[in-house]
Amino acid sequence: MVLTVILPIFMLLFLGYISVRFNLITKDQITALSAFVIKISLPALLLHALASKDLHEIWYPSYFFVYAGVSLLLYFFTLLLYLKFFKNNLTHSAVLAMGGSMSNTGFIGAAILTLLMGTQSTIYISLTLIVENVLIVTLMLAFAEAGLQSHQNIGKLIQETLLKLLKNPVIVSVILGIICAAFGIRLPKLFDQALEMLGKTASPIALFVIGGGLVGLSIQSVSVQSFVLVFLKIIIMPLLVFTGLSMLPNVTTDMLYAGTIIAALPMPAAFGIFGHIYNLNEKTLTPLMMSTFLGFFVVSALIAHWW
Repeated sequence: MVLTVILPIFMLLFLGYISVRFNLITKDQITALSAFVIKISLPALLLHALASKDLHEIWYPSYFFVYAGVSLLLYFFTLLLYLKFFKNNLTHSAVLAMGGSMSNTGFIGAAILTLLMGTQSTIYISLTLIVENVLIVTLMLAFAEAGLQSHQNIGKLIQETLLKLLKNPVIVSVILGIICAAFGIRLPKLFDQALEMLGKTASPIALFVIGGGLVGLSIQSVSVQSFVLVFLKIIIMPLLVFTGLSMLPNVTTDMLYAGTIIAALPMPAAFGIFGHIYNLNEKTLTPLMMSTFLGFFVVSALIAHWW
C-alpha cells in the first residue's frame, strides 16, 4: 500500500526532472504548465468538488480555526524571533515570518493530497488557502510596508491585495464553490463534467512541473537563520496542527492527516518572490530550497506511516 501511494508521486517528480534535464521540455514550457495548473485545472478541481456538496459537508470550523490559529501563532512568533533575536529589520522579519507559517498548499498540497484522498482533499485545501491568502499574506504585506515607513500606503496596499485575491482563479473558484454549496446551486451537468475532466489533470501535471522545476536549483548559502526557519515550518508547524486537531472532539482521521500533511509541506514559491521584492534574496531562496527537500522527506514519512 505504501509503495502504491508514494511511488507514483516520485515517478511523476522524476519524470518531470529528467524531461527538463535532457531538454525534452524547456523551462519556459514548465512555466506555462505551472500557469495552467494554477489558473485552469486547480480552480476547475476546487469548483467541481465544492459545488457538488452541501455547506455542512465543506465547512469544518474545527479544522479552519485550528489551522488559522497555528498559522497566526507561528507567524507572530517567527516575526518576533527574527526581529528581536536575529536582529533583522521589521520588513525582512515580516517576509521571513511568512516562510515559517505558510505552505505550498495550492500547488504541491493539491497534487499530493488529491492522489491520497481524492476530491475530499479539496475541502481542506480550500480552507487552508483562505487562511494563507487572506490572513498570512495580508499580515506580511502590512508589516513589511510598515517597516519601510510607508504607513500611508498600508491601507491601500491591503485593499489592492484583497482585490488581487478576488481576481485569483483559485480564490474565485473557492468562493463560487462555497456559494453553490451554501445555496444548493448545482452546476449544469455538461459544464460540471468539463470541470471534472480538467480537475483530474491538476495533480499529475503539478507533480511533473515540480520535478522539472528542480533542475538547476541549488542551495547557495546556509545559516542558522535558515535552519531555524525550515525547522519551524517543516517540523514545528505540523506538530502544532496535529496536536491542535487531536485535542478536539469529532475530528476525523482524514481531517487530522490532511491538516498535518499540508502543514509539513515546503514553503510556497511566493516566499521567494516576496524575498526578491524586499531585497532578501538568499535569505529566502536558501530556506525555500531546504524546505522543498526536507518537506518532501517529512511528507513521504507521514504517508508511509499513515497509508
